Amino acid sequence: MTSVTFRDETATGRALAEFSLPGLPERISARELVRLRVREEVARHNAAPSRHFRGLVTPTDAERDLNGHRLRAARKLDWEKQAAAAEAAFARNGFLLLVGDRQIEDLDTEIDLTADPVISFVRLIALVGG
Repeated sequence: MTSVTFRDETATGRALAEFSLPGLPERISARELVRLRVREEVARHNAAPSRHFRGLVTPTDAERDLNGHRLRAARKLDWEKQAAAAEAAFARNGFLLLVGDRQIEDLDTEIDLTADPVISFVRLIALVGG
């Protein structure tokens, strides 16, 4: 079993936030890594629900905020809905997934966590006006 660090970064590589998750298998698919990350961040939010959620994707009925997402009311979130939204966001290039210096382009890609224990997520922002 190995420990992985999930890191949110800007497009220039500046770290915004990170957390570690121990006890993961040595090899895992990118899809399962995304789902594990989302499940953990939702569990942390649900332990003390508030109007602010720091997560990979925006929950339903929330607005993007400077440092996350602002909910209309403090509530618990459904991690499976958030995970499905994260998979959909990946498919439409809503964020990049980097393992070491390699970009993952398919969620079915197997990742060796012993070789690359830092998983970086870079959110992409759509430009107005094309």
